[in-house]
Amino acid sequence: MMKKYDVIFIGSGHACWHGALILKLAGKSVALVERELLGGTCTNYGCDAKILLDSPIELKEALDRYENIGLDQKAEIDWNSLMQYKKQVIGFMPTALSGMFGQFGFDILRGDARLISPKVVEVAGERYEAKNIVIGTGQTYIPLDIPGKEYFHDSRDFLSLDVIPDRVTFVGAGIISMEFASICLSLGKQVDIVTDGTIALGAYPQEYVQKIIAKMESQGAKFHWNEKVEAIEKTDSGYLLKGADGLAVESDYILIAVGRKANVENLGLDDLGIAYSSRGIKVDSHLRTSVKNIYASGDVIDSSIPKLTPTAEFDSNYIAFDILNPINPAIKYPVIPNLVFTLPRIAQVGVSVKEAKAHPELYRVEESAFGQTMSWLNKNEQEAHITFIFDKKNHLVGAAVMSDDAGSYIDVLTIIINKKLTAKDLGSMIFAFPTPTYGLLSTLIPLFLKKEN
Repeated sequence: MMKKYDVIFIGSGHACWHGALILKLAGKSVALVERELLGGTCTNYGCDAKILLDSPIELKEALDRYENIGLDQKAEIDWNSLMQYKKQVIGFMPTALSGMFGQFGFDILRGDARLISPKVVEVAGERYEAKNIVIGTGQTYIPLDIPGKEYFHDSRDFLSLDVIPDRVTFVGAGIISMEFASICLSLGKQVDIVTDGTIALGAYPQEYVQKIIAKMESQGAKFHWNEKVEAIEKTDSGYLLKGADGLAVESDYILIAVGRKANVENLGLDDLGIAYSSRGIKVDSHLRTSVKNIYASGDVIDSSIPKLTPTAEFDSNYIAFDILNPINPAIKYPVIPNLVFTLPRIAQVGVSVKEAKAHPELYRVEESAFGQTMSWLNKNEQEAHITFIFDKKNHLVGAAVMSDDAGSYIDVLTIIINKKLTAKDLGSMIFAFPTPTYGLLSTLIPLFLKKEN
């Protein structure tokens, strides 16, 4: 006889376990299916590992800004020691999650999952029944099918390197390439970035991106635009990347980051008539697939909503409440901040700078050279900059930030936008001083009151 559950989640990352906890606390029986490490990509192979490794390098760059202003030498990073610390901390997380999930009372089903019917999931040859099923299988990197493709590495590989090679080549100019290239450059490595496009970080304000590129080039980075990679060859001294127009780049390590695709293969979606593509699974306004008791959550959804860890958690929580409440309203996303961990960071939320500048009849754009006016409060970060976007009613509706502290700034600005706070609202509160966020608010409040020329 098949074991029965109220809900089976396919996956154990943020797109699944947060909702599973809500359901378990509501008295539902829950199982998580996982074929790899508990916690999914973000916990084991992505965000958590990245920020652990990146933070000391961010700190190093901040300390370097104080050279000859109280510090008499540059900081140095021991990457191997840092990596061993990362392996210790991140390596323990699946064990910690296993204990936590056991305490919550989740069953963990190990292996690949396949949908047999709308209410039956097969895992490692065993079948389980559930009233509802949630697919939270995430995404994986898109490979390049070219000669020498076996020599490519992905982000997982990079985040486990005991030693960073002297010459590193990145294929693609998106978030992963630009973040990891920033790390390599700060450590004094030779970096090449090869892309078939004409810009980097296309989703972010290009005014900021160009400043990041200029900094990276000053550190020795070489950008190869409009180049299609055709082959990788092994050489006596490393690898040779060949492009369609005669490009030849010698390297010790080549990382591919040309995009990601949804993990939808071999799930049995075709047999149930569930619509999907490489972009993900199609869902309705309740995150339900065409089979209404089967949901999709997080990065595996075919959606224009930013595919981020907080978004996946938001989806997971929503699905739990939708299962518990038959008359639950359709999902409604708040404004979603997103952040790229270059050095410095770039963050944005709400109406984009590009959209605002294209529609001056709808928006007012205010620029603040925050780093120059508040360098004493901002760790001497002279290049820090903020763009504020107001609508015609003087509500803050968007913002973009370039700063090492961009994440903290954008979180504060996200609250202001979501809650439609005004200058009067902010003025009625008292904030800690002196802090960078105090400086941010001191800059912002007068802009609420500014009249257009």
